[in-house]
Amino acid sequence: MTRPTYQTRKIRLASELQRETALAMIQHAPLDPDKPLELVLREESKVRAPDQNAAMWAGPLRDIAEQAWYGDPPRQYSEKTWHETYKRLYLPEEFDAELCKEGYRKWDFDRDGERVLIGSTTQLTVKGFAQYLTQVEADGAGMGVEFHAPPVRQAA
Repeated sequence: MTRPTYQTRKIRLASELQRETALAMIQHAPLDPDKPLELVLREESKVRAPDQNAAMWAGPLRDIAEQAWYGDPPRQYSEKTWHETYKRLYLPEEFDAELCKEGYRKWDFDRDGERVLIGSTTQLTVKGFAQYLTQVEADGAGMGVEFHAPPVRQAA
């Protein structure tokens, strides 16, 4: 007899109550030699910060859209077009706990079997997003883009 699919659960161990909850879950988890569960303990990944996102759009993507000429014949592209291009080029191909949030996938397939980009920079950790931006800036620099610091937000 097969057991039902086990629902993924995630507990942040920050207090004694959470540790007790985790221990109780382990004690009551099903044992199944044919389809065993996996227990993973690691430091929590810090997800991309909102100010990183703002810096990307107000900084490198804007500078690239305003200054870069690409193609034959050379032409300029919008920030959104560059963003989509860079996601295809520089998002991690596979899940990496240091670079991505749990459940990250870059690609899926549509009903006709065509590969579709579903990955997002919102699924990157702080480290993953920093790596992504470094790659974006390197590409822009290779096209002669001079980057400017994003505008500093004033307190209201």
